[in-house]
Amino acid sequence: MIMISEAAPGSLDEYYYARGNPLFEQTTVQAFNDAGVKVTSIKELVDRGVYFTTAVKCGKTGYGIAIDTVKSCSLLLERELALFPNVKELMLMGDVAIKSLNYIAQRAGEKRVIPAGSTYKLRKQEYFWRGKRVFPSYLQAGPSFFIEQSKRRMIAEDIAAAMKLAE
Repeated sequence: MIMISEAAPGSLDEYYYARGNPLFEQTTVQAFNDAGVKVTSIKELVDRGVYFTTAVKCGKTGYGIAIDTVKSCSLLLERELALFPNVKELMLMGDVAIKSLNYIAQRAGEKRVIPAGSTYKLRKQEYFWRGKRVFPSYLQAGPSFFIEQSKRRMIAEDIAAAMKLAE
């Protein structure tokens, strides 16, 4: 499974694979624990076959991300995803990840993977892209994870569904 979140943090010291106890690792490990996947580190999740990346590779410094940035960074994400031809599940964590995969598909002449609409309504549907099951969800990485408990519950449900398919 590949989990694609929005953007790299403003400081790379907070990225998934950074040393110490980075924020992206803390919130992601908590999200997997909420989903019933009992782990203590990103390394344990990687050992279980989960790869973590971001749709936008440069650090997020403001609230939003310009659409041109998402489009141009989707080229990098496309190359990165091509390195994992046998992956069966993609988790799109947040609107930026959803838009990025849609740009990849549209550039190839394919239809949108995830239709326009509220993630709340979209997340219960089944979507596929190039033989992979795609799960739209909410952002699990970074400080926003702690804000809304209802989104946190939905993130846990989505992770549990993806992990069930992955095993």
